[in-house]
Parts: sequence; C-alpha cells; structure tokens
Amino acid sequence: MQLPKLPWLVLTPALVFVLVGIFAPLLMTHDPAGQDYTAILQGPSFAHWLGTDYLGRDLWTRMIGGARTSLVAMAFVLVAALSIGVVIGSLAGYVGGLAETVLISLIDIALALPSLVIALALMGVFSGENFDWLSDYWKMILALTLAWWANYARMSRAVVVAELQQPYIEAARVMGASHLWIFIRHILPNVLGLVVVYASADAGALVLAIATLSFLGLGVAPPIPEWGQMLVDGMGYIEDHPSLVIIPGLALTAVVVSFNLLGEAFALQKVPRTLKGYALSRKRRARKSEELARLAEESRS
Repeated sequence: MQLPKLPWLVLTPALVFVLVGIFAPLLMTHDPAGQDYTAILQGPSFAHWLGTDYLGRDLWTRMIGGARTSLVAMAFVLVAALSIGVVIGSLAGYVGGLAETVLISLIDIALALPSLVIALALMGVFSGENFDWLSDYWKMILALTLAWWANYARMSRAVVVAELQQPYIEAARVMGASHLWIFIRHILPNVLGLVVVYASADAGALVLAIATLSFLGLGVAPPIPEWGQMLVDGMGYIEDHPSLVIIPGLALTAVVVSFNLLGEAFALQKVPRTLKGYALSRKRRARKSEELARLAEESRS
C-alpha cells in the first residue's frame, strides 16, 4: 500500500514517540527513579535539561522513560487485542449458524460500553487478592486488551462475511482447497488489511487510555515513569512550576493527535478520490494515447 502523503510535521510526534521509546536507554541522562533532594523543583540546566520534579527526579529522563512505558504497553495491547479480535470475528463470520449468533452476542455485549469504562471495571476486579501475582502494569495491559478486542472482532467478521460471497472463494472450494487454506490464503490478508489500518488510529487512543488509567491511580505504579502519572504529580505545583504539567501534557496531546491523523490518512487511501487538475489531465492524455495506439494497430491490421 502506498504511504499517505502527509506533511512531516504531522507524522513527527508519532515517529519521535516510537523512536524515543525504542532507544530510551541510550537517551536517558539519569536514573528515572533516582531522587536528589538537593535539586528539588529546579529549572532547566546543563545537568537537568528540562528541570526536576518535587523529588528531584530529572524530567527529561522521566519523559523518555514515560514514552518507553507507553510504547511497550500500547504494543502489547494492540497485538493481543488484534489477535483475539481477528480470531473471534473471523470464526464467527466463517462458521456461521449458532456459533456466529453466540459470538456476535458476545461482541455486542463487549461493545455496549465504552472501552475505557470496561477497562476501569476490570482494573477494579484485578485489584482483588486473586490477582496479587500480577503487577499493576500487567493488570493495566490485560484490562485494556479485554476492553479493546471487540472492535477488531466486529470488523473481522464483516470482512469475512463479505469475502465468502466472492466467486474466487467458491472456485477455491470447487478445486478442493481446505477451509484452513482458504482462510489463510484468501481471507486473512483482507481481514488484516482493514484491521491493521484501524489499529494505527487506535494507537493514539490507547496511549491516552494508558495515561488516563495512570492519572486515576489504576495504571502504572511509581516509581515507573509514565506521562499520566507525571501529570498527577505536577498538579500540586501547577501554579509555581507549570512545566511539570505542561511538558507531559503537550507530549501526550501531540502523540495522540499525530496517531489519529496517521490512521485517518491510511484509511483515506482506500477511498476513491475525484481526479482534478494535473492528475486529471494526465489521465486524459494517457487514455488518448491508448486510444491512438489502438487505432494505429487496427489500421495496420
């Protein structure tokens, strides 16, 4: 698929977020959890590029560490939710009958409430003693995964039902192809093509959900750096030291907007567009050349 034509300014926050998350250990100048009580609430300096927080922790390092925390959690949730959704949705669309009815009902139940509300409820369930063996970080990943799979399942089922009506599927069956071969070779690529495009836009919503859960005290637990947690820590000092809130807030906003625009751009690649201007005249010239070539071939024959 051809990459969407977008200004680099739009794509930069998402690209920087991914690169910073990958190379975070190389970019950190301090220990993200290290406290220095002799450098509390300092402004930007050579020692601390973005200043320090109320515990003397380096803000630059914590911003880098927060990007890595969100990127890893987002990647785990997207891969897990996408896998669960594709399996359940494809099974519902391909098998049909009673199994499809049951699975569609399960998907509808999961879609009845907003994903973040489901994640909050699941975090409450996971806070019980039976889940003490899980850290807060993995509880958050599990809750978001169970709250996010339904949209992918719904889309997967719709694609499978549409593809099963195509003539080439019937031709493959007549030629003796197995159900597994038909699904993997012909149906699954179309399913993934749509779901992955949607997931690219969902990445921004997931980063925001991760920050929201941490902001509410239900996500990443200290001392692990995370942007939503940094917002909470800085709220008490917003009047005297607004940078404690502004820096992570701007970073979070830029990343979410960039991912949303990137997903929208990918989705628009599948929408036919009306040709205008140079593109239209170029297409007309190409058609005229083809017509002249056809007439010349007919005259020679």
